[in-house]
Amino acid sequence: MRAMRHFLHVYRNGAYVWGGQILMPKWAAGTVQIAAADIVSVLNRRTPHETRAFTNTDLTDIAEWLIEDGFAPDDPGHSVTVLAQSGVLGSRDYQADIGQSGDHLRSLAETGLDFTAVGETLLLMPDDWSASVGLITDADLPDGLSVEEDGTAMATRWVVYGDDTSGVVGSAGGVHPYYGLIERSVQDTSIKDQASADAAAQSRLDASLPVPVYVDSSEVTLSPDTGVDIARLVPGWCVDVATTATCRNLTQRMKITGLGVSADGSGEQVKIQFGPVGASTSGGN
Repeated sequence: MRAMRHFLHVYRNGAYVWGGQILMPKWAAGTVQIAAADIVSVLNRRTPHETRAFTNTDLTDIAEWLIEDGFAPDDPGHSVTVLAQSGVLGSRDYQADIGQSGDHLRSLAETGLDFTAVGETLLLMPDDWSASVGLITDADLPDGLSVEEDGTAMATRWVVYGDDTSGVVGSAGGVHPYYGLIERSVQDTSIKDQASADAAAQSRLDASLPVPVYVDSSEVTLSPDTGVDIARLVPGWCVDVATTATCRNLTQRMKITGLGVSADGSGEQVKIQFGPVGASTSGGN
């Protein structure tokens, strides 16, 4: 077993549930620890291999090109599944050997697109993709959970601007009747035209208004009787969450943003983090 050379594949009850590149194996007396990341980690260490410009193109098609171009010279084995087009048109310009392909993909995911990995398959979906894989209630989390509003991630107006050459500045939102004015500004040098800048600003606004709400069960585990297929609890999918266990009651569809599974002699533990639909799940973990 060697770092960056081999992949780890995980099966649960005979079903394939996860696979990824081994990054940092650690050997000690009587133990071996393996740190691995999903197939996006390969793109984190690839660059664009040709210069390519896109004009008024759905972000999903741009993402698919980035993925195929990144893997083309040396493909470890991958596939791409488009669950639905993003519905956001944009113009992007990529230069051969400039930047990491994974970073370019994550940049797209901040402007109306989302993606995740299931084994060797990369899934592309709209930011607001909300297919549910089940219902989780307080009874499924007998040790409790926490509900958190993240005001630091909120904005009522977003500004997205390109590089000095393009000079484009896009904005969306303004003074909110309840929250007032909370403004955020960010640069995205891959954006080259006004329509793309406006779309990027609107996408960021949709993800940050109203205040994003997160449910965290990272300190507790799901009940064994939970009516959810564990193998389908993949970041990017959604679940319906209903909780009245805290002072912040909540009943809504939420996106899985994190998942931890562990097993020892006492049994299996499954811990999940949920975010609002539109929350990013990408990253390669």
